[in-house]
Amino acid sequence: MKKVVISGLFIVLSLWGLKAQQDAQYTQYMYNTMAVNPAYAGSRGVLGITALHRSQWVGLDGAPTTQTLNISSPVGRGVGLGLSIVNDEIGNGTNQDTYFDGVVSYTINTSDTGKLSFGVKAGGHLLNLDFNKLRNYNNEVVSIGASNIDKKFSPNFGAGVYYHTEQFYAGLSVPNFLQTKHFDNASATIAQERMNFYFITGYVFDLNQNLKFKPAALIKAVSGAPLQVDLSANFLLNDKFNLGLAYRWDAAVSAMFGFQVSDQFLIGLAYDKETTELGNTAFNDGSFEVLLRYEFKSRYRRVIAPRFF
Repeated sequence: MKKVVISGLFIVLSLWGLKAQQDAQYTQYMYNTMAVNPAYAGSRGVLGITALHRSQWVGLDGAPTTQTLNISSPVGRGVGLGLSIVNDEIGNGTNQDTYFDGVVSYTINTSDTGKLSFGVKAGGHLLNLDFNKLRNYNNEVVSIGASNIDKKFSPNFGAGVYYHTEQFYAGLSVPNFLQTKHFDNASATIAQERMNFYFITGYVFDLNQNLKFKPAALIKAVSGAPLQVDLSANFLLNDKFNLGLAYRWDAAVSAMFGFQVSDQFLIGLAYDKETTELGNTAFNDGSFEVLLRYEFKSRYRRVIAPRFF
């Protein structure tokens, strides 16, 4: 009963208690960059497809799950195009958010190795809310006197800048500018999408011919919610094996593993362990991520450079 009660409280607080809605979070953000910064589109120089699945707080009934699909490619001199789809669900289907965006980037050379990219994206957000799926500890439907929302569409757009060399990168972005209210009546329970500001950076050190080391950071800020700071340290061995540790400020510690199966195909895995009181509960087994990336060879670039970001 304790498990069900806490789960129900968590779902209710997540759906209605948070005035400042935060975007989905990722531990492997360094390989899923276009989901947070549209200027990244086409920056790797080839057509690439990246898919990610995240199960958060496994064992907690109704916990969030997230799926992302990013496709991007250079299409001309300095121009990149992309498609980004994000599906975020909580409460066993009670709340489902789907974001889909078309992405355009433009890159200029700032030096022999430096490139500065500007990106914009435009698309929309579909919201589904099914209050009939809320249940109390007796497994009875909870009646809160609210109407369901079925595929409510809200347009949005975002922008970002991204600078990189062969060893360093940094980016600043706002994926969604419009602050959409999903409940605009007199109810005290208002869910509002707010602007999330992202800053990402990292540097690759060549320790020797076979070993690279990359510290990286992501900072996410949104009004009305705690600042999120992710710090990570990753090692790349023989351009094949990636091992890393990460710390999410006041939230979780993480372990990451990646395997470059071929020049084109990457598999990434991540595990988060909560450092909060929620992480000490018997029914929270942590959070898991699986990432797959496939990059196509092109007539201009037969071998994909094993750039570590």
